[in-house]
This record gives sequence, C-alpha cells and structure tokens, in this order.
Amino acid sequence: MGILLMAMTIGGVLVAAVLLAVSIATRKTWLRNFVFGGVAVWFVFYFAMLIGFSLKSEERDLAQNEPKEFCGFYLDCHMHTAVTDVQRTKTIGNKTADGEFYIVKVKVFSDAKQATLGLSAVDAHVVDADAQTYARDTQAEKLLPSQPEFEQRISPTETFEKEIVFDLPVEIKNPRLDMNDGRSLVETFLIDDEDSVLHKRSYFKLETQVETAGAPAL
Repeated sequence: MGILLMAMTIGGVLVAAVLLAVSIATRKTWLRNFVFGGVAVWFVFYFAMLIGFSLKSEERDLAQNEPKEFCGFYLDCHMHTAVTDVQRTKTIGNKTADGEFYIVKVKVFSDAKQATLGLSAVDAHVVDADAQTYARDTQAEKLLPSQPEFEQRISPTETFEKEIVFDLPVEIKNPRLDMNDGRSLVETFLIDDEDSVLHKRSYFKLETQVETAGAPAL
C-alpha cells in the first residue's frame, strides 16, 4: 500500500503542477484554489497515514534464515538479506579481539522476476540492549577469505553470502544486527517502510550455533 500511495502522490503532484499552470495562464482563480486545496488535503491525509503506520509499527527480532526486504529508490522491494550463520572467536588470523569477534554470514538474494538488481550503500552495525552501536571491524574482515561486496548486482536466480565481523564486548547483552540500504529520501516518506520516519526496526538476532576457538587467515 505504501508504494501505491507514494506513486499516487508523485502522479498527483505532476497533475497539480499542470493544472496550476493552466489556472495561471487562464486566470481562473477557482481552479487555482481547487488545486491548492486538493494538494493540501492529500498531503494531510498522506502524512497522517505515514505517522500513524510508524507509530503502530513494532520492533522485530529476526531468527537465522528469516529474510528482511529492502525497498530501492525506484520503490521496488525485491532485494532481501538473511543471517545464515554466526560464529564467535577470540582471534582471526594474527588479530586478537578486544572483546570477542562475531563472524556473521549474511545471505543476499532477490525475488524479482526478471530484473538484475543490487543493494546500495549498505550500512550494517550491531545494537546491544543499551542501544549502543558497534561498527564493522573491516580490518578483521580483510583476514577472512575474499568476500563479495554487498552492492554486487544479481539476477533472480542468483544468491551470494558475505561474512562480516564485529568486535563486541564479552559481556554484551542481546547483540542484534541492524542493516539498511542507504536510507534514501524516498524511503523516509514511504508509508510503512522500515526506513520511514519514526518506524520501528527489524533486527537480526546474533545467536551462535557453534563457538569456535579461532579463525585462520588465508
């Protein structure tokens, strides 16, 4: 519904611009007032829906292999990610964690029917129970086997997995992975989109299946 209403809004603004130009050219005051009134009513309705859906939204925790969708600039919501594995280790190659390394394997896939698509400007960080955030340890990631970029474009039949690393405190409580796809201006005002204003987020739970003693460098 959010994509439909956004498309209707964009189309309506274009029609309103044409009618406003006509009203000015023909000096029809009633048409100009009608355009301004109609636009004002629509935007009040739209922003009421935007804020209402955001306030009604609930925070979610996604389990391993549970997908999360991303809506692109062109309002397509075909790209998905899912966490397929989490391992913890004190060392990766010759690098030792200040706390403990979390190696998170993320699967990227598309449910588009034909188009070749990709994520853009992916931001991935961990949030703990106290709302403190932790960035990726890109230096530790360089010690892992060669990884694809999140922005790699794929066809509907393709998938890929990428491992990312976080150096998290040993005593951390409820670490969860938060991912977003650039947070475009369009998504900020897309009704019921996770990246829209005030909307609650969906997080990947970082539950480890096996605790490893170390991860070798290649």
